[in-house]
Amino acid sequence: MEIQYIEKKYVQKNSIEKRDYQINLANQAIDENCIVVLPTGLGKTAIALNVIAEYLAKGTGGSLFLAPTRVLVHQHYEFLKANLTLDDISLITGEDPIQKRTKLWSNSVICATPEITKNDLDRQIVSPEQFNLVIFDEVHRTVGDYAYSGIAERFENSSVRLIGLTATLPSEKEKATEILTRLRISSIAERTEDSPDVKPYIQETKTEWINVELPPELKSIQTLLKLALNERYDTLQKNGIRLAEQQSLSALLRIRQFVLSRNRRSAKPLFTAIRIHYALSILEAHGITPFLKFCERARKKKGAGVKELFDVDPNFTRAVHLAKEAQSRGIEHSKIPKLKEILESVPGKALIFTSYRDSVDLIFNKLTEMGVSAGILIGKAGETGLKQKEQIEVVQKFRDGVFQVLVATRVGEEGLDIAEVNQVIFYDNVPSSIRYIQRRGRTGRKDTGKLVVLIAKNTIDERYYWIGKRKMLAAKSMGDNMTKVLEKNQGIEPEKTGLDAFL
Repeated sequence: MEIQYIEKKYVQKNSIEKRDYQINLANQAIDENCIVVLPTGLGKTAIALNVIAEYLAKGTGGSLFLAPTRVLVHQHYEFLKANLTLDDISLITGEDPIQKRTKLWSNSVICATPEITKNDLDRQIVSPEQFNLVIFDEVHRTVGDYAYSGIAERFENSSVRLIGLTATLPSEKEKATEILTRLRISSIAERTEDSPDVKPYIQETKTEWINVELPPELKSIQTLLKLALNERYDTLQKNGIRLAEQQSLSALLRIRQFVLSRNRRSAKPLFTAIRIHYALSILEAHGITPFLKFCERARKKKGAGVKELFDVDPNFTRAVHLAKEAQSRGIEHSKIPKLKEILESVPGKALIFTSYRDSVDLIFNKLTEMGVSAGILIGKAGETGLKQKEQIEVVQKFRDGVFQVLVATRVGEEGLDIAEVNQVIFYDNVPSSIRYIQRRGRTGRKDTGKLVVLIAKNTIDERYYWIGKRKMLAAKSMGDNMTKVLEKNQGIEPEKTGLDAFL
């Protein structure tokens, strides 16, 4: 079948393949404030391009394309520059000085990070009146005090078109509702992997869950940490604090305010329990060195019960002692040897995700020891962080095949088009439908991809597996749920847009 290309004013000839679902979703977004929900790898940026070209043709203002990370903003900028017949496209991030930004803001199309946009709107270097279109990529972030919410607020009294792009809506109804309200959304334009017009473009991703058994050394440490934790739970219960059955970290975090205001004698056992919980999760999912590094940092912090935990508590001090012994014998986690096995089973490039910075270093060092060529992609925070330029260089090297394996934290999850990744490996499990879908979407773009999730038996990994499963189901139906809400509201008070009536 001959490929057809989009023919549109401002779009380079023969550059963007014509796909009906993209055109239909773009048309819906041109007409009303809309969230486009489309699985990863199916061209949300091409939809944005279609809408931008349409608004350029109207000629009444500029287009602002926002994305949460500098690497992603840079990727969008490169895409628009290559595919629009326009010279005044600019890229604005916090790394540009104020004089340079002031000039760049006057361009027709701007790709920018949210923080700097919000700050420059407040500094009045740029005015909301300059734009007739604002696109929020990874729009599921528009909750709480994230900069997207503040930007939407600055555009409240303008007739600007607001569009969100995401691979999935949140699995929680309150969060989904908040996004629709803040962006004054009128409709949801959704396609799933099962939509007939999308199916021909989908590559299959095979998922495999691999269980590993913790080595005996880790099990002994795990037992000691649980004993230390249970002691705190007993004390809290004696102090009249009722705790949820599942004894999760989130249950402990939820009672912090109550304890600080009304049950001060429980503060010490509560904050110690939270610390032990973190330490236990890191040990179970990531291994010995990340656990010891966490302990080192926690010990330096002055807080309730720190000294008692690290110097007096017999279970905890024994756990740390055993961990140091294991480390000196080169024991880390059974996931490490399993990684090598998995990497050897599928030739080509692989992307390994882990939620924890210390475990990136550990995986990278161990792979290098095993003779696997690897690179690291992490955010900019901290002394060892990668600046924007370095992040872009790493992604480029991976694309060019300078190394076979990229070990990444959350910064690699969102939107990065890393092309031809044959398999994605989750070193740890994430209890979030959004993050799961995004990580998974980094493979299977050109060919059948493989996703491997490592799960340590009887640990936090298993609990997160079940939470994740539940949230994935909830997220799947969220688009339909929100559409029903929007339709209902528009039936009540047609002069109000989006969720205004509902709220």
